[in-house]
Amino acid sequence: MSEPRKLSQARPGDQGIIVRVGDPGLNDEHALELERRLLELGFVEGARVELLHEGLFGRDPIAMKVDDMRVALRRHEAASLTVRFEPDRAD
Repeated sequence: MSEPRKLSQARPGDQGIIVRVGDPGLNDEHALELERRLLELGFVEGARVELLHEGLFGRDPIAMKVDDMRVALRRHEAASLTVRFEPDRAD
């Protein structure tokens, strides 16, 4: 596995494991509400994620598989999730 990075930096086909939900540097009300909503959707530490599709304009929103469910997020929301991605299989 590679260095952890934000889910918002992923490209279609990228797969990995969530290592952090939320941004420890942000403690404002909006950031805490977003973290709570992501947890409710199943974005928990240890969950497997795979980026399935990204929007045509601005690559937003992104569709992903989280364990066995499919979810769409905006990239600014996905920036609150840190993922350790698997190395590219083409290497």
